Amino acid sequence: MTDSFHDFVVHRSPALSRRAFLLTGDHQLAEDLLQSALAKTYRHWLRIRDGDPEAYVRRVMYHQQVSWWRRRRVAERLESEPTEQPGGDHSDATALRLTMSAALSRLSPRQRAVIVLRFYEDLTEAEAAEVLGCSVGTVKRHGHDAIRRLRAVAPDLVDRTEQRSLR
Repeated sequence: MTDSFHDFVVHRSPALSRRAFLLTGDHQLAEDLLQSALAKTYRHWLRIRDGDPEAYVRRVMYHQQVSWWRRRRVAERLESEPTEQPGGDHSDATALRLTMSAALSRLSPRQRAVIVLRFYEDLTEAEAAEVLGCSVGTVKRHGHDAIRRLRAVAPDLVDRTEQRSLR
């Protein structure tokens, strides 16, 4: 049992870690979220290992993130400017990443989860509703509210998105 779980963790942790970061917006919280989800997954490993264990871990992460948010609301904090890295000018990519991170941090955990599920994982509204354990209408409402909020707090993201779609 532990060998197959160990292999799963070794091979899938990088992708799961990226999703956890998208949900939390903080590297340390993402590590905590992933570790918590993997601990819960381990308890049920014999039952889920033959199915889709990655989907199970993602679902646990989504629910755990919302649960943490409900229990304690952490004050927002914006990261300082990144230090310069050798190897060229990455200022546009860095500015986009910082803008996106700041904009996502302004969303509620449910809104952020809907955005990650719909646009990063490319799930349908029905699939996102199933993962989050809510109705399709709730997913639509959170998605609509999240996009409206993103347009309000980061209008330059909309401009960049429109420019890329015109290319």
